[in-house]
Amino acid sequence: MNPLLKVEDLTLHFPQSQGFLQPKRLLRAVDGVSFSIQPGETLGLVGESGCGKSSLGKALLNLHRPTSGRVLFRGENIAGLSDREKRPLRRKMQIIFQDPSESLNSRHTVGTIIEEPLIIHRLGDHRSRQARVNELLDMVGLPASAADKYPHEFSGGQRQRIGIARAIALKPELLVCDEAVSALDVSVQAQILNLLLDIQQELSLSMLFISHDISVVQHMSDRIAVMYLGRLLEVAGASSVTGKPRHPYTRALMDSVPKIGSSPVERAPLSGDLPSPMAIPTGCRFAARCPHRTELCTREEPALIADPNTAHQTACHHWREIIATTASAV
Repeated sequence: MNPLLKVEDLTLHFPQSQGFLQPKRLLRAVDGVSFSIQPGETLGLVGESGCGKSSLGKALLNLHRPTSGRVLFRGENIAGLSDREKRPLRRKMQIIFQDPSESLNSRHTVGTIIEEPLIIHRLGDHRSRQARVNELLDMVGLPASAADKYPHEFSGGQRQRIGIARAIALKPELLVCDEAVSALDVSVQAQILNLLLDIQQELSLSMLFISHDISVVQHMSDRIAVMYLGRLLEVAGASSVTGKPRHPYTRALMDSVPKIGSSPVERAPLSGDLPSPMAIPTGCRFAARCPHRTELCTREEPALIADPNTAHQTACHHWREIIATTASAV
């Protein structure tokens, strides 16, 4: 099956001023990322805050113009398109932002907010658009009377439902969920996650689900991509990444998930902070925090290579030895 979305060596760099008469430095938010998403598939993108996840999601939709690389949507490179050329693609690719309080216009009613994409793309007349708004509100579990109210009259979870309704108004093929539940209470998170799964099934959506919480990503995703300092370190099926992680960083993320009634295998804890994307170290980007680093790690950056037997992709010089050592310790 041909992928719906294919990303090839995508980079997104932001020049940063250091002061008067000082040369600018590059903030390398996304630094050579490649992956694909199949029709109907959810790819989870996980990593610490500041690793470039949100920047990558926005670059796919050209909300940030990529520095280089290709973004192929149904085989067409959309990375270099003008704003006018991008407009038809907006119907097919939508995004749900992290904070609905900031992404919803407080001066507009809910009905106006949801109807706006239909007006921009000149779909239907006023009567049919109103019917569509009521249909969308019902899909996200809100009453039709919500259309006459303003965002501030709703809870955080309800505002996110409004954001979801707006995002699916144009019946997109790809939905980017950028930390869509991280600003919500845990009990509300579960409701929104289940709503997204129901909508995905009903509309046959593909999703890029971005989160710093690997347990949430595991629940939502068919495959998981682990990101660190602008690069992908591991990509595989969700059960493989969370059940048999190969990269030390992925293992550290899994160890950070609270476990009830079990005794996890003792591993070296993850220490230190994420390096600055303006001063990326040589060699493996994770080497300074990795308990398994060697001289090779600090000298040579490992490529993201797929295991020919499982298609499990890993960017680590020593993942085989690490797995063997861990297995013998169990």
